[in-house]
Amino acid sequence: MSHVISDETHRNLLSRIPHCTGRDIADWLRTVDEGPALSRFEEKVSWLRGEHGLAYGHAKAIVHEYDLRRAARRLL
Repeated sequence: MSHVISDETHRNLLSRIPHCTGRDIADWLRTVDEGPALSRFEEKVSWLRGEHGLAYGHAKAIVHEYDLRRAARRLL
């Protein structure tokens, strides 16, 4: 299954996550970073859904943002 989403959809999902979950994006990114060493995108999404009860779209947006920021750090 592809994990590609439009930039607009991604931004919209990210903006709603704090309201829906009570936790800000930075907190969720730390959760992914400190979580189990899963290498595949869908494994991380499944872990967030199972461990933290997130909706699929929110979990997918968090992992996508995590991967984007990790890639940006590697470029520095």
